[in-house]
Amino acid sequence: MKRFIEGADRTQVSLLPDCVDDYISEENPVRVIEAFVDQLDLREMGFESAEPQATGRPAYHPSVLLKIYIYGYLNRVQSSRRLEHEAQRNIELMWLTGRLMPDFKTIANFRKDNGKAIRRVCRQFIMLCRGLNLFSQALVAIDGSKFKAVNNRDKNFTTAKMKRRMEQVNESIERYLRAMDTADRAEPEVAALKKGRLQEKIDALKQQMEQLRAIETQMNASPDKQVSLTDPDARSMMNREGGIVGYNVQVAVDAEHHLIVAHEVTNDGLDRDQLSNMARKAKEAVSASELTVVADRGYFKSEEILQCTRSGITPLVPKSMTSNSHAAGRFDKQDFIYVASDNEYRCPAGQRAIYRYTSMEDGLPTDTYWSSACPRCAMRAQCTTGEYRRIKRWKHAAVLDAMQERLDRKPDSMRVRRRTVEHPFGTLKFWMGAVHFLTKTLPRVSTEVSLHVLAYNLKRVMQILGIEEMLGILRA
Repeated sequence: MKRFIEGADRTQVSLLPDCVDDYISEENPVRVIEAFVDQLDLREMGFESAEPQATGRPAYHPSVLLKIYIYGYLNRVQSSRRLEHEAQRNIELMWLTGRLMPDFKTIANFRKDNGKAIRRVCRQFIMLCRGLNLFSQALVAIDGSKFKAVNNRDKNFTTAKMKRRMEQVNESIERYLRAMDTADRAEPEVAALKKGRLQEKIDALKQQMEQLRAIETQMNASPDKQVSLTDPDARSMMNREGGIVGYNVQVAVDAEHHLIVAHEVTNDGLDRDQLSNMARKAKEAVSASELTVVADRGYFKSEEILQCTRSGITPLVPKSMTSNSHAAGRFDKQDFIYVASDNEYRCPAGQRAIYRYTSMEDGLPTDTYWSSACPRCAMRAQCTTGEYRRIKRWKHAAVLDAMQERLDRKPDSMRVRRRTVEHPFGTLKFWMGAVHFLTKTLPRVSTEVSLHVLAYNLKRVMQILGIEEMLGILRA
């Protein structure tokens, strides 16, 4: 082929073989992976086999397997079988591991047996980022997203699903019984064949009903009245696409460089109990005396906001609008102005609703206010269906009022939240592809998420600082 660039003859013997290092440029990310892992104290982090045994077959050093996993998650290769193949054909992995080629079982067992240590490595990289002053803004956004577990929806049972499944089985049994009555009117030989097949189906359905009853007993013994057969920790939860069986992954993301400073995996489908926990983890990660956290309406819970305030954290969470009075066309609680100096409310009609008593509602101390002028008020029909319009106020509502005032002064807070925290979730799900988690149970899924977060943060820092500068920092 003339006038084309021609490749080398693959049968040509080279007297001076190429060095593997010649294939890896100085700007290759695998050099960053090696420098980062080599400066870790794997024994202190708790990795198994960090100390070699005196007898028996030599094991792979944990640093080799950790490098394989970081490389794999950085390049969207999370499966242990695929990592085995990559170690045998990928020149970058050959350079990284010194041409070691562990089998898939060894690779998978490393992730399974060293979950806590891998999570410590993820935290160690966040501490490195903190030392580089990448968290100087002291503002993080918190959000959660649902990720699919390995558990199929048909292998997950709730009270409603169990009832519906049992009804379907009973309907099928009744249908087959009616079909057997119809078969009796056919020819004897044909009737015998039909009834035999129908009886087999009925017996199979009765056996399935027994299995469902056994699962129902197990489900009722569970605290949340739910059971998953494949992954026992996976739970049915709602997301934007409908319902999935999976996990709720919580992250706190730095607003300046969009680095994930804290993360946690939970099987609680709701976010409202996660705010203070994630905020404290984020504050500890960035080592800030004061921290501002931004979250969406799904995180609004009075007790959680109070806990954040007491921990030196400034929350910015919009209140959920769920007023029955407003939906019915009457005055909402927002139309009543609280006068802190007099501990009373000013109603839309200009009357004073004074303090009456304190009671416990949903476990919270709550003050109740109303005005004596309500029965004679000309606007009562627009205000209440009863004789008096009673206004409820939580004892620590001043904390919520102060937060609402901060939100009013910062109208772009929710825009900052969206552009900060939603992009990392999109990136992680894109890297995972249209698949579920590869591991089962909450601790192992947490390890898998830590590897994703470590790879994400590693790639972000390489883009922020550049590979050359990062290598200089890690080798210093």
